[in-house]
Amino acid sequence: MRNVIFAINITVDGCCDHTKQVADEETHEYFTQLLREVDLLVFGRKTYELMVPFWPEVANSQNMDKASNEFARTFDSINRIVFSRSLASVEDKKTRIVRTSLRDEILKLKQEKGKNILVGGADIPSQLIQLGLIDEYRFVVNPIIAGEGRRLLEGVSLRQRLQVKLVESKILKTGCVALRYLKQE
Repeated sequence: MRNVIFAINITVDGCCDHTKQVADEETHEYFTQLLREVDLLVFGRKTYELMVPFWPEVANSQNMDKASNEFARTFDSINRIVFSRSLASVEDKKTRIVRTSLRDEILKLKQEKGKNILVGGADIPSQLIQLGLIDEYRFVVNPIIAGEGRRLLEGVSLRQRLQVKLVESKILKTGCVALRYLKQE
């Protein structure tokens, strides 16, 4: 069975707003390695529109630093699903829109053969956390106190506390800390 991995950059105070933090070369290298472990990316419309067409264009132009260019190439090589009721269509051949039940689709995808599934953004992952469908969490904690901006799991109400186990941690040169947690049954 495939695992569903949720990965995100957050600040020390839990802000996951992409405008409040900057990903550096080492962070891009970390996420590139994570992308190599998956063969499907899952987003909601907002996150999808932040990622596409930006990263596919970088993959094509190779106009950023080495780590960003490699991240872009790796990102662009992976199939994507965007959950949206409002997105009419996508021009991106690697992406398909899903309008059916998030729960049912993810349960079906977990049963398919392949590598793990990576979920990004805030809304879709929050729903999957509520449904108990995230198997692994990857947080890159930036040494920043944002003081404002969207918070991780904002507005989410869990039926019960979620227990996770730290299985890996890595301190990056920039002071970011990459944390990997597995869901405990």
